[in-house]
Amino acid sequence: MRFSGADSQYRYKKVEQELSKHIDAGDLVPGDKLPSLRQMSSTLQVSISTISHAYEELEKRGLIESRPRSGYFVRSEFRRIPTPEIKITQKIEPRAVTKNKLIQTALETVGNKDLLPLGVVCPCNELLPTRQLAKIMCSVIRDNPMETAGYEMIHGNLDLRRHIAFRSVDCGSNITADELLITTGAMEALYISLRTLTRPGDLVLIQSPSYYCFLQLVENLGLRAIEIPSCPDKGINPDRVAEITKTFDIKACIFSANFNNPDGSLTSDRRKQEIVKILAQNRIPLVEDDVYGDIYFGDSRPRTFKSYDRDGRVLLCSSFSKTIAPGYRVGWLAPGRYLEKALEIKATTNVSCVAPTQMAIARYLRDTFYDKHLKKLRFAMKEQMNKMRTEIGLSFPEGTKVTNPKGGSVLWVELPENIDGVELFFKAREEGIGIVPGIVFSPQDVFSNYIRLSSGSLWSAEIQTGVRRLAELAAGL
Repeated sequence: MRFSGADSQYRYKKVEQELSKHIDAGDLVPGDKLPSLRQMSSTLQVSISTISHAYEELEKRGLIESRPRSGYFVRSEFRRIPTPEIKITQKIEPRAVTKNKLIQTALETVGNKDLLPLGVVCPCNELLPTRQLAKIMCSVIRDNPMETAGYEMIHGNLDLRRHIAFRSVDCGSNITADELLITTGAMEALYISLRTLTRPGDLVLIQSPSYYCFLQLVENLGLRAIEIPSCPDKGINPDRVAEITKTFDIKACIFSANFNNPDGSLTSDRRKQEIVKILAQNRIPLVEDDVYGDIYFGDSRPRTFKSYDRDGRVLLCSSFSKTIAPGYRVGWLAPGRYLEKALEIKATTNVSCVAPTQMAIARYLRDTFYDKHLKKLRFAMKEQMNKMRTEIGLSFPEGTKVTNPKGGSVLWVELPENIDGVELFFKAREEGIGIVPGIVFSPQDVFSNYIRLSSGSLWSAEIQTGVRRLAELAAGL
């Protein structure tokens, strides 16, 4: 490791992350002694105070402990927590989705200020540019009183669409402004897509586990779902896609390749390209949810399915809800060859989206605040996720497994088989802790001992206490 001067503000964090990675990988095991402050300082060519700060942070997280006159050691209580393996679902066959009531109960945590937000997938307000947006919104309304009070175009604000199109180059999509439709969040984009492509009774292919609002949408539209297993480490397997498309009359696929909610899986770019090719050969459209694509922890943004689309059959859905402002409800859809039908459904659903929020987001993007904000957001999300994984490893019952995503903001937790995730969900809610039971992420009941946790809140004593209490409740079951 070597740290340049430009990284001076975060040097201790980089040291902490590097040591944390080695502990988590098993390179350093419980009881191992860490190099002294002076030795580590010399090795990494950073100051002793930087190393000391990093060790202090690792100690706060419970990964290491200081022993008087002996130095720092990996805590004996620390145990590596394994990643859940791919869950083999039951017989592959069309299934009606019947989880609406439980999903509605889970959705009651959204916006509930009385619950610890471990179940809501959204960065906390402290990580969002709320003050900048407030100033921009005031300016937009003051400078454009007529435009903000009137209807926006059905397509959406042109300036906003141009900025989104420009940014699409980052993920290889190369979409033009004319190919975009602004929506009320990504959920409306998904709704318009499925309304465009399907009719009641049709079969859709989804990955398992899959975001429960997808399942709710499938249920409300009278569709039937066929599941394909999602691997927490590798995402979607193209061979399984090919197998199912040969066997069943699939009308559309709904996939989230970049940090899928809830298992955080990332499907490789090679696999994405292969899946798009398979679906194109069978003339099957693909609805892609990419709301987490910008929250990556690596060096570069992962590509989208859309970037490999050559015949317009990939419908790309995304939003700024996970990165800028969930309350502004600004999403978008790139429907490819289905644009005309998508516009028709949009016009007969809510005519157009709210004008002031579109104009405010457009100005925020124009003033080039977004990239700087994203860099800080990614750093914070990775840090919070690491701390939560550490606490789960220290506190949860033996046999617990948890994912280690390369982006996004969710952790998929597999509990010992005798623990019921739904029962834990209700017990946690009674104590003011919001989580989501794993059973709502599949039409089948295969994830009954799973829960999904969000790492969107700044790590604090309150969050740590809540995770520990959740672990106690799980142990009690």
